[in-house]
Amino acid sequence: MSQADGRFVVQEHHARTHHFDFRLEKDGVFKSWAVPKGLPDRPGVRHLAVQVEDHKLDFGDFEGTIPEGQYGAGDIHIWDRGTYDIHEWRDDHIRITLHGARAQGTLVLIPFRHGRPREWLLWKVQER
Repeated sequence: MSQADGRFVVQEHHARTHHFDFRLEKDGVFKSWAVPKGLPDRPGVRHLAVQVEDHKLDFGDFEGTIPEGQYGAGDIHIWDRGTYDIHEWRDDHIRITLHGARAQGTLVLIPFRHGRPREWLLWKVQER
């Protein structure tokens, strides 16, 4: 996968709590975050993104119901998908541009610094 050829998917997930699963293809898996309020739709708005375990790539096509008693039980449908460009990908800073039908533009993800290693901030960058 070249840096310009990554796929992303956003799945709306009606589980114990309603949220959106934001997934970025990298290193043969989908790096994944649960985003309670969905992707930011305008610059300056910051949303919590909780990193969850990596998912297999075939899960990016999944729509349906995960049965009660299983991890992630509830209904899932694809909210958007497309490709993304990586501008920077480090352990402490991810900057990407999405090219989807609904999700467009540059996003930044940075982890919280104070003892919450799975919690990240996600925001949309003002386009020039």
